[in-house]
Amino acid sequence: MRQAFERLLGYVAAAALFAMMVLTFVDVVGRKFVASIPGSLEVTELLMLVVIFVGLPLASLKGEHVFFDLLDHLLPAWLRRYQAMLANGICAALLLGGGWLVYGRAGRTAEQGDITAQLGLPVAPFQYMAAVLLVLTGLVHLYLMTREPIEAPKPGAADA
Repeated sequence: MRQAFERLLGYVAAAALFAMMVLTFVDVVGRKFVASIPGSLEVTELLMLVVIFVGLPLASLKGEHVFFDLLDHLLPAWLRRYQAMLANGICAALLLGGGWLVYGRAGRTAEQGDITAQLGLPVAPFQYMAAVLLVLTGLVHLYLMTREPIEAPKPGAADA
């Protein structure tokens, strides 16, 4: 189940990133020979939103965030375990709360009918997506609270 989840989110992020790459390439080449693609900046911004928010649960699940472990070697293993549980609990609370706030904002945006300036794309679906992915990332951190803490990579350690 975890592998399918990671694969699905990875494919969505990769597709959005690839779409941004193709759009930028075609836009730059088009500017040189014909004309720029109308609304390419808006679409790129929306695709960047997808990449960022789809990447959040992936980075959390794989433990690919920045680690600050300057003092970790001084702490006993049992204390590092509780430290990881507390950190994941705080992250979960903040992400779940942020998801709730963004979901409320998406509802207001949908009611007002907000659209992008150039292409007239509705903004609310992207805000709903961000809210769902924030909640999903919060749930990932709740899951991580029950697991062993992820150790920070050792300096100079080669990736296997």
